[in-house]
Amino acid sequence: MRLTDIGEIKRLFNMCGFSFAKSLGQNFLINPSVCPRIAELGGCADGVCALEIGTGVGVLTRELAERCEKVVAVEIDERLKPILDETLADHDNVEVIFADVMETDLAAVIAEKFGRREVVVCANLPYYITSPVIMKVLESRLRIKALTVMVQREAADRICAAPGTRECGAVTYAVNYYSEPKLLFKVNRGSFMPAPNVDSAVIRLDIKQPSALSAEEEQRLFKIIRAGFSQRRKQLVNPLSVLLGISKPEIARALSEIGVSPTARAEELSLDDYINLVLHNI
Repeated sequence: MRLTDIGEIKRLFNMCGFSFAKSLGQNFLINPSVCPRIAELGGCADGVCALEIGTGVGVLTRELAERCEKVVAVEIDERLKPILDETLADHDNVEVIFADVMETDLAAVIAEKFGRREVVVCANLPYYITSPVIMKVLESRLRIKALTVMVQREAADRICAAPGTRECGAVTYAVNYYSEPKLLFKVNRGSFMPAPNVDSAVIRLDIKQPSALSAEEEQRLFKIIRAGFSQRRKQLVNPLSVLLGISKPEIARALSEIGVSPTARAEELSLDDYINLVLHNI
């Protein structure tokens, strides 16, 4: 069954009475090279289990199942069940949970379905939900090795930019706090049906060990970063003074103490600089 063949997909849709749901932002992959590369570069191997978020018609699911010991997929659209019954019929190591991933306890799913085995997460998601899912996975501190996901090309460039460069944004620092991001490969818009208006890219986030910051300090860290990038053209002392109710001279002094110019803008600080600000009680 060639699930990247338009004719085959349309036959399946007609047989199962399925139609696209605009509200779910559904675009199905028709480039046969993409999903094998996601599975291979995402860490799939013998003895490894995969949690997939969003199945589509099962193109990536099948590739994961052929390389992993077990695959559990979370899919929001129950209308896909008869299609997945067809496309995954030859893979007895796959379980599909029909649920909204944003309302699912992923840690409990991993513990129940995979035990102590090594786990990777893979996802090919509608663009509107990609960032919330990435942050949910990272903030949940799941017992996983890596998250491999397709995102808009612009989002991939922003996430994978080096902190402290002009290309970075608040999301860059958040992702780098929890993981080491890497852009794996680009995917052009013609790889989907229907074709989106933008190109895509596949990124992998290799999970880091938790930092020594407390939960309260983490909240303060991200609050400071968001504040700085909300007015990224201004010197950092300005938005931080408003946000924290601390005088500009006091913030400037703290910046100097950690080796940062008092006139620096948000994008000029490294992640460690922001962490040091928090540790200096800013």
